[in-house]
Amino acid sequence: MLRARYLRVALPSPLYRTFDYLPPAGVSIEQILPGARVRVPFGRQSMIGVVTENRTHTDAPAAKLRAAYELLDAEPLVGEELLYLARWAVDYYRATPGSVFETLFPVRLRRGDGIDAAALERWHLTDAGKATDPDTLSRAPRQARLLARVQKNPDGADEARLAEDSNGWRAAMQALEKKGLVIGESVTPVLPPLPGDATPAPGAAQAEAIKAVSNALGGFQAFLLEGVTGSGKTEVYLRILESVLANGAQAVVLVPEIGLTPQLVERFRRRIDVPLVVSHSGLNDTERLAAWNAMRTGEARVLIGTRSAVFVPLKDPGIFIVDEEHDASFKQQEGFRYSARDLAVVRAQRNSVPVLLGSATPSLESLANAHSRRYRHLQLPERAGNAAAPRISLLDIRGQRLTGGMSDMLLQNVRRHLDADGQVLLFLNRRGYAPRLECRECGWLAQCRRCDAYLTLHQRRAKMQCHHCGAEAGIPVACPDCGHAALERMGRGTERLEETLAEIFPDAPIARVDRDTTRRKGSLDDLLQAIRSGERRLLIGTQMLAKGHDFPNLTLVGVMNADAGLFGLDFRAAERMAQLIVQVAGRAGRAERPGEVLVQTHHPEHPLLVQLAQHGFDAFADAALRERREAGLPPYASLALLRAEAASIEAPRAFLESARNLADAQNPRGVMLLGPAPAPMERRAGRYRAQLLLKAGERAELQRLLADWVPQLESLPEARKVRWSVDVDPADLF
Repeated sequence: MLRARYLRVALPSPLYRTFDYLPPAGVSIEQILPGARVRVPFGRQSMIGVVTENRTHTDAPAAKLRAAYELLDAEPLVGEELLYLARWAVDYYRATPGSVFETLFPVRLRRGDGIDAAALERWHLTDAGKATDPDTLSRAPRQARLLARVQKNPDGADEARLAEDSNGWRAAMQALEKKGLVIGESVTPVLPPLPGDATPAPGAAQAEAIKAVSNALGGFQAFLLEGVTGSGKTEVYLRILESVLANGAQAVVLVPEIGLTPQLVERFRRRIDVPLVVSHSGLNDTERLAAWNAMRTGEARVLIGTRSAVFVPLKDPGIFIVDEEHDASFKQQEGFRYSARDLAVVRAQRNSVPVLLGSATPSLESLANAHSRRYRHLQLPERAGNAAAPRISLLDIRGQRLTGGMSDMLLQNVRRHLDADGQVLLFLNRRGYAPRLECRECGWLAQCRRCDAYLTLHQRRAKMQCHHCGAEAGIPVACPDCGHAALERMGRGTERLEETLAEIFPDAPIARVDRDTTRRKGSLDDLLQAIRSGERRLLIGTQMLAKGHDFPNLTLVGVMNADAGLFGLDFRAAERMAQLIVQVAGRAGRAERPGEVLVQTHHPEHPLLVQLAQHGFDAFADAALRERREAGLPPYASLALLRAEAASIEAPRAFLESARNLADAQNPRGVMLLGPAPAPMERRAGRYRAQLLLKAGERAELQRLLADWVPQLESLPEARKVRWSVDVDPADLF
């Protein structure tokens, strides 16, 4: 039997290949196991890579083979199960090995830090620190700010709080420690249980779903839990977790965005008597590493996290739960383009444990899997307790005079619900003050210089901003083309709606929840708390408020403009429009008081809107699935999108033409190639974009072509002039 002599290493490079190395000097290859990190030479630089396998042979010339500098992990930090997931993802998503394997590790480990970097610290005041006025440290202003910060946190200040003030705070903190004003301690990222809530008795449908999943523990089975908004899906999750934890296993709960995390975490901590951690982009690198390691070692038993949490190592996996499984946020749109929902299914199958996908508005892909019995379909058709589903009514606004985008009928109902001490949510998925600034004299429009898009006016920040590339400009006082001063604000965003509502309802405290009002850390939690307490009566929200939140006092939801998704360029636009309407409608009437939903539209006879309003999401989904089947679109076909971009308009088209010719030469059976064509937004961030769509009736036929075709693309002469990527199962065609 031949003895392994070489390391195969995945490196964070844009190349579709791995690289072979000799072991580091003084280290035998038997000491290096797949999953371990190594530091290696790469060109003139040093890189951190992941060993994917030990090999008995290499195709590299002996003279060019180099030795790794050092072995970073005596024992691999990820096991064979995650390595399998990474290999599967490389093959399925046709991603570069380096981009996939580095995703298995948090940022600090990718930089080469040791696992001891997972230790978190918190600083407390000493008696001297409590007695010291920060103003006496005027010669050391950074120390003064840090001392004041710790004094405001009697339970201690951790790294996340201290980093809000300064990036270079550690040296100042060490100085305070030397002066005897503060003392540091190591803490764990694990969140302890909170005082328990009363456990509600499950309804009949809930009990059936709990039993079905609990009986499947210890083996793989995929479940789709479709429950109307307010039907108690979270209670089903909690009951199932009790069984998982009783068996000594761990659970991963994926949520689409961090805005849903705090409320869910608190509810879990009040019901589950085990250590829990969270993982999302709102944490700093050390906190994310600490949570990652707590699940790896088994110190934590439950993880609640966003998309990347699907890669967290587990000591004893028991179940994977994906909440709001339909949400597009589960698809990574840059770099390694993966679906966390789909990878959760693959990982559950590999571990022989169940996976539970939950939603009030399931994706058409998941519904098709349920119809074909690949997934077991569980349903919660009624709201929990005495709550009734809200009634959805379409408001015809054709030819009507609108006040701030609101019809008289909508305004009358807003006033009626406020007078009855209810809360009102007006949903407008467009932030800023106005989406366009136009000259009434010559027709000039404020456009982004780098994108095929208009600049959005942000009145309070006195800025024009492109919501695609982030470019900013000042607000002109006159038209730059004709000099006319009458510049008109066209359309409306959440900021302008807030201004209008403050004038019409001056006595109703307003909460506006969008990316502009929630930039500061903790601001979203503060707004949500003010809403739940009833302090804010009139709510304005983008899709950040559309899902997952429980506002017991909310009785009316007004959807300002339902038409945006009816005629979108993407074939999924109508599906997402329907999901968004149902999700935001589900915020109303979740307690004793009935809820009402008013949807403004210029197309009240549109068949999909009518079905949604009169017969619910299931009827809409059935009709949409029939349309997809007739059109040969997902879930009845498989797609891949080859995107290319460059500073010139010609280069992406030339590359895609060569790519298409290369594919045609392979005589791809069952695969249709559409394009090349300009992207729907051709110029973005100063670069021109084009795309080539591949469509196949059978997934295997598409994968067969991609396996041979994608590795050859980087050798095309035109590839050196563009930035290109492959997106398998694209979430959008934008």
